[in-house]
Parts: sequence; C-alpha cells; structure tokens
Amino acid sequence: MSKTISLSGTKKGVISITKLEEPYGKDSGTVASIGISLAGNAQEPEWKVHIPMDNLDEVIKALQELK
Repeated sequence: MSKTISLSGTKKGVISITKLEEPYGKDSGTVASIGISLAGNAQEPEWKVHIPMDNLDEVIKALQELK
C-alpha cells in the first residue's frame, strides 16, 4: 500500500505514506513510513519517519487530537 498527498503550502511538495515490511533486514518489524519531499520526489524524501505498526493506532489517535 502506498499513497502520495500534495504538501500544502508548497508548489511541488508531497507527503508519501508507505507500508514497509522488514525495513531493517530479515525479521525486523513492519513499519508505516511517512516521507516529506519538497521537490516532489516521493521515492526519495528529504525527511522520513518509520512508525512501528504496533504504535500506529496510538499515533493516529494523537494526530486526530491535534486536529
């Protein structure tokens, strides 16, 4: 699963969201990868964060509370 969202306030920027399995090698846990690219390159974001799937519900809840 992968999704790209336009980054508000930029001309070409994107937010990329991808599910990565074994991102750190064999038997490493699956993560949600969120990247930001001001240049619009979703495959090579300038910034990214990996959130373990076990933490995803709590992170989503915290983001919803910010809204």
